[in-house]
Amino acid sequence: MSTDHDASIEEKFRVLSEALNEAQTRLWAAVEARSLGRGGVTAVARATGLSRSTITLGLRELDDPSHHARLAVGRVRRPGGGRKPITVTQPGVIEVLEDLVAPATRGDPMSSLLWTSKSTAKLATELQLQGFQADASTVADLLKAQGYSLQAARKTKEGGDHPDRDAQFRHIAAEVTRMQADQQPVISVDCKKKELIGEFKNAGREWQLVGQPEGVNVYDFPDMADGKAIPYGVYDVTHNEGWVSVGIDHDTAEFAVATIRQWWQQMGKKRYAQATSLLITADGGGSNGSRNRLWKQEVQRLADDIGRTIHVSHLPPGTSKWNKIEHRLFGQITINWRGKPLRSLETVVGLIAGTTTTTGLKVRAAADQKQYPTGRKISDEEVEALAITRSDFHGEWNYSFTPRKKGG
Repeated sequence: MSTDHDASIEEKFRVLSEALNEAQTRLWAAVEARSLGRGGVTAVARATGLSRSTITLGLRELDDPSHHARLAVGRVRRPGGGRKPITVTQPGVIEVLEDLVAPATRGDPMSSLLWTSKSTAKLATELQLQGFQADASTVADLLKAQGYSLQAARKTKEGGDHPDRDAQFRHIAAEVTRMQADQQPVISVDCKKKELIGEFKNAGREWQLVGQPEGVNVYDFPDMADGKAIPYGVYDVTHNEGWVSVGIDHDTAEFAVATIRQWWQQMGKKRYAQATSLLITADGGGSNGSRNRLWKQEVQRLADDIGRTIHVSHLPPGTSKWNKIEHRLFGQITINWRGKPLRSLETVVGLIAGTTTTTGLKVRAAADQKQYPTGRKISDEEVEALAITRSDFHGEWNYSFTPRKKGG
């Protein structure tokens, strides 16, 4: 076959390649090869860089009427054709990758976006050491599909700058891993932003008939509200499940632990029937703060009542938005009710309970209309009566309560 033919085919391919999709390119190459006769496949492969097998497939497709029908509706490959994704060919790769990322994960709960300080190259190397075939670009695709984004390294202030901040994150990650290995429950807890109940605009948009947006109040004055909703949540880190109690009074330690108690009675007790202990990860301030005496007394009471040792680990100062519950549960709730007025307590509970994700998040919710007065004082004597054991590493952040009596 002459070099003139090669030059002509190469020029055609250069002009057409950007305008043709994969299937069309195969057919064009096959037409060229057939027009050249004997040696045509070799000549087209040499001029275009396409493989002989691709051109041969195109020749078969030229003689297949059903293939032309598929092209007519825009299908490039026959059903089931093409390379299978790594999640199919290498089961478990997502779970292993998330385990590698988790200890160093950061995130913005309001955008439900996560980012990781580990590079894709390092993550790929760690996956390879565990028997998976994955390069840096594959890892990047997997992380993006899971809602992660790799950020450029730069100096930034992430809340408080305690010298043992990263060490505490590593301590929590190790405790979570240890508890999960022993099949013990691990929960992340926090109080979501309080919401006004009534005809108020909620951020975001939802589908409505053109020109018929839902009407709400022009102003968002608190005295126009029918009350307030205080969602306190419990997120089961292992099973991707959540419980939310929606209070109407105050976000106190008593309310916080009452919510954990509800989670245990409604969800945890059945799922973890054989458990002997429970790990709670929480922010360092607020109703579940590390210095809150009422929090400690109420957690001790819970340990007494359920007959299980309760371990508590607080996130270091200034890092509350890195709490698992923020992006795994609260961020998803915010997405689910965006654009919807929270007209009643029942509406709030229903929208929270209706929250799901493609990763299998399940949420249960209930209203808690009890009164939780503020200002309760815990005496030194009551503190002394706690069966508390503080960790050698930052005992103010990491401590455990042993049941003082047999519970149920």
